[in-house]
Amino acid sequence: MEMSSDQKEELQHQQLQEPPKKHKGGLITMPFIIANEAFERVASYGLLPNMILYFIMDYGMSLTKGQNILYLWNAATNFTPLFGAFISDSYLGRFLTIALGSISSLMGMILLWLTAMIPEARPGTCDPRTPQLCKSASSFQHFLLYASFGLISIGAGGIRPCSLAFGADQLDRRDNPKNERVLERFFNWYYASASLSVVIALTGIVYIQDHAGWKVGFGVPAILMFLSATLFLLASSLYIKQTVKMSLFTSFLQVIRVSYKNRKLALPPHDSDGWYHHQKDSIHYVPTDKIRFLNKACIIRKPEDITSDGVATNPWTLCTVDQVEELKILIRVLPLWSSGIMMSINISQSSFQLLQAKSMKRHLIGGFEVPAGSFGLFTVISLFVWIVIYDRAVLPLASKIRGKPVYLGVKLRMGIGLFFSLLGMIASAIIEHVRRKKAIEQGLLNNPMGLVNMSAYWLVIQHVFNGLAEAFNAIGQTEFYYSEFPKSMSSIASCMFGVGMGVANLLASLILSTVDDITSRGGKESWTSTNINKGHYESYYWLLAIMTTVNLVYFAVCSWAYGPVVERLNGVGTETSNGIGKELMKQSSRVKDETAEKGEELFKSRLLVA
Repeated sequence: MEMSSDQKEELQHQQLQEPPKKHKGGLITMPFIIANEAFERVASYGLLPNMILYFIMDYGMSLTKGQNILYLWNAATNFTPLFGAFISDSYLGRFLTIALGSISSLMGMILLWLTAMIPEARPGTCDPRTPQLCKSASSFQHFLLYASFGLISIGAGGIRPCSLAFGADQLDRRDNPKNERVLERFFNWYYASASLSVVIALTGIVYIQDHAGWKVGFGVPAILMFLSATLFLLASSLYIKQTVKMSLFTSFLQVIRVSYKNRKLALPPHDSDGWYHHQKDSIHYVPTDKIRFLNKACIIRKPEDITSDGVATNPWTLCTVDQVEELKILIRVLPLWSSGIMMSINISQSSFQLLQAKSMKRHLIGGFEVPAGSFGLFTVISLFVWIVIYDRAVLPLASKIRGKPVYLGVKLRMGIGLFFSLLGMIASAIIEHVRRKKAIEQGLLNNPMGLVNMSAYWLVIQHVFNGLAEAFNAIGQTEFYYSEFPKSMSSIASCMFGVGMGVANLLASLILSTVDDITSRGGKESWTSTNINKGHYESYYWLLAIMTTVNLVYFAVCSWAYGPVVERLNGVGTETSNGIGKELMKQSSRVKDETAEKGEELFKSRLLVA
């Protein structure tokens, strides 16, 4: 039945009167999300470089105790993103997780600022030359300090694993023909802001703390964190808020539980794909022979275990082949992952390097003096410079000379990074030996605050080696995880290096405490004494160098045992293992698309590690 002309006019009038529907998400949300992440990074990273001085000068802590607190704080900050990712994926969603994380970080920074503002919140100023006269902090004062660190770590765990994915949620519209370009622009701005945030933290915030004191130096990060939380929450009505889904961690637990429950089952014959439960679009129809006991998690015991749609009736009694293979991949990379922990231990010795720089001449041009806490910037600079040289000069030139694409394998780069880490420790030991010798010759043995007649820019050598170690090993690690893991595990790939840093901080704390305990027995001066001139930091560095040498051998064994890896060449992944290679050939077009996406993620991961 056709409408009359009057009805058509009335319908058109009603449509004109109705307000247009507002689309959520889009580029309008980007400033709020990027600002949230950037301000959080500036605030949190800006607190770290000089914190050991706050412990020593205002809390009367020894170097060993203060450094151990920093190790534990860093470990917590690296572990909490794992829990944040799990809670976000399984329960709260990304928006709420970021919002709660921002509020937690803000509360932590305000609490830390109050410890500087309220005299009763800390023991009082302490002179390192007369530590016996320093007052010890009370239990309540320690509680305030530790609570502030705990809240900041919880906040980082809510913001950092969700921010990038939440931003992509706002822009990832498959109906938009320019979708890929929009996402690329967001990624570029996101990583550029993250990198700039670290630079500002290591220069601006450190400079403020050195010249304006702790009250202003802690107040500025608190203000930045307030802006971070406020800007993010103001745009709440503009965001697309995705529903939660099952986390990969839940999937891993399901595989472990079901494989243990089916431990007495006999494995089916080889190539018996009918025995195994797999998804319709999966490239895996049967599980691999490696770590075979996990294969029992995907054995179909009864036909009624699967619905008519091919889905398991209960995922806690039957898993897919993909789930099993994802857990296997994670288990297989753990030995190589553990070999990178030693490098993370080496680059976490920032407090020792800070005290070294503090005792040396730091004048650069005229009367300008580079803050001791800003010397870590040389590590970042050397990392960035090498990335540019490697991608834009070394590889193109080598490819031109050989007449074919040249690509250094990820395991080779990881090994080179460990070697540079060893050189960094050797350089640190030699430079500290010279610095301490000059300090004693100047009569500064009992005066750790005295200025040694030696340029602090000798320390740049060890920072450059540390930067190259990260450029090769840290980025190589991240690329290794992205290459080996399926795309469904990209979030795990992005977390692996951070978790390694967390473990490294715990082990570094254990090593430092052990060294301090053993070397201070019998009334001797500890190698890691708060008095840098009485201690023997060079001996501590030599110990780390020896451990790094042993770790190099361990890495070589793990690399040999792991076997061939998926190599990335011109954006196309090729598997050097014949068995998996045949399986990938069956799904070649799909694999190429997925590898192209991985290649984009790999490029972004390099900047993130930097």
